[in-house]
Amino acid sequence: MLVPTKIQIEKAHYEFIKLACRDLHYKSLSDYVRQAVEDKMKQDRQRLRAKKRQKAMEMIGAAHHENLFESIEGDDFEIR
Repeated sequence: MLVPTKIQIEKAHYEFIKLACRDLHYKSLSDYVRQAVEDKMKQDRQRLRAKKRQKAMEMIGAAHHENLFESIEGDDFEIR
């Protein structure tokens, strides 16, 4: 469901959108703006995911990891 909103843009951007909307065969001016907002949101989602991924990797790297091989160190594996 679409939500009607009012936005403010610069006059030069509005003029460009009006011209580009016709040349690129968008249904309407709002269709052009809607697509532009969707593209920007897609980029922002990717940036947020990258930040979360980086933070998770830093947390994993900072955590103390137990040495699981400590109990078998020194054992002769060929005899086992």
